[in-house]
Amino acid sequence: MTEPLLRMENVTKIFPGVRALDGVSVSLGAGSVHALMGENGAGKSTLMKCLFGVYTPDGGEFFLEGQRVSFENPRAALDGGVAMVHQELNQALKLTVAENIWLGRFPRLHPKLPFIDSAAMRRRTAELFKELGLDIDPDKRMEELSVSERQMAEIAKAVSYDARVVVFDEPTSSLTEQEAERLFSVIGDLKKKGCGIFYISHKMAEILRICDTVTVMRDGKKVTTDAASELTTDRLISLMVGRELTERYPKRKSRIGNALLEVRGLNGEYNRLTDASLTLRRGEILGIAGLEGSGRTELVETIFGLSTPKSGEIRLEGRSVSNKSPRAAIKNGFALVTEERRATGIFGILDLTENTVISSLRKYSFGPFVKMREAEGVTDESIKRLRVKAPSRKARIQNLSGGNQQKVILARWMLTEPLVLMLDEPTRGIDIGAKYEIYALLQKLAEDGKGIIMISSEMPELIGISDRILVMSGGRIAGELTAAEATQEDIMRLAAKYAE
Repeated sequence: MTEPLLRMENVTKIFPGVRALDGVSVSLGAGSVHALMGENGAGKSTLMKCLFGVYTPDGGEFFLEGQRVSFENPRAALDGGVAMVHQELNQALKLTVAENIWLGRFPRLHPKLPFIDSAAMRRRTAELFKELGLDIDPDKRMEELSVSERQMAEIAKAVSYDARVVVFDEPTSSLTEQEAERLFSVIGDLKKKGCGIFYISHKMAEILRICDTVTVMRDGKKVTTDAASELTTDRLISLMVGRELTERYPKRKSRIGNALLEVRGLNGEYNRLTDASLTLRRGEILGIAGLEGSGRTELVETIFGLSTPKSGEIRLEGRSVSNKSPRAAIKNGFALVTEERRATGIFGILDLTENTVISSLRKYSFGPFVKMREAEGVTDESIKRLRVKAPSRKARIQNLSGGNQQKVILARWMLTEPLVLMLDEPTRGIDIGAKYEIYALLQKLAEDGKGIIMISSEMPELIGISDRILVMSGGRIAGELTAAEATQEDIMRLAAKYAE
């Protein structure tokens, strides 16, 4: 038999209180795409981080082209022919796109001089982007790009290393459909060059379309490895969660009441939001659809006071409110789960207790002192109620999987007892089991009379969980659909109405 490009044998990784990997063995063939699937916390990303030198494994071996390798850090992995696109972006936002691409390996005017050859760096970046079909200005600062453009730049950076093994961890979680197609084309080119690709995703259709082999993991162990051609979506779900999941979305039970939130003629001072008007009723889940840059995020950020409104009115329970800042919005009964979990959602080095109570500290404080017993008690209740997988409340939130981080963020906002909960891509990068739990939580909040606004790029999700769907295009609300009658074609037609 032909030697695999990469072999991982009996890899073990132990964090305080949890065995994240328990003797996992996986092989990757040259010119193939190997999917890693499993619920959040199954060990997929941990396994790849052990390969890439982010974590030091507690046991096991790695063999690249038959030679035993052990990378002490990501730089050693890159030098050794392994590149990785991480799920959570960690870029130098104040530097240009080109500087981010070549960070740590800048071309120099002379090998013996410390001066950067900026012209060569821009030229190489432009050539790389042209090869990948990307329309991104190399001289733009990274912070000026959209989340999806930043994701594509990170993918381009990984490709630029000419690695033999490339790891993609949830690469399409923030990409538009067109950008995802471009990525699949890039992966096809890498396969032709003989590269081996590990692909982590919770999107079943992607896995079955582009992958050759699928390994399913659960609770740090390998469940099975099968040819993708022999699997179905239902079979994958069953293998991932360890049980049959008969329903993707909980059945709607809440009764929709009177108007809770009214937004009239809202215009953004520094964004493209134009004359946005909507009504949200008690017990209603209102979905917001639209393409990247359509104004979806700007809408909820302006309502929440993160962006400055130029004009317009926000009324809550019939009275006019002024959300001049997030602090004022929280006081007025609003909550916002932001799009970028790592950058604007979690406090990575703080523990679960601190992350859970940070938005409602007044409830758990006496003067300058925190009532730790009460704060820890409510955190334990939240962990149990939302089924957060963590060693204890003392664990740093940055060590949790993305889905469990999202549950802690939801627990945080629930403690503020909001009347209106707004969520921007709340299930991005989350497995199907955790998604269902979040859907059920939103359903329960709606049953309790809360109003929910949910932005999502996944149209089946919007149709499955929402009562009504507003579609945004070019900074405007292009139309409204009832979820019971909406189709993906209807949504896309409205999404393109004012798109530039």
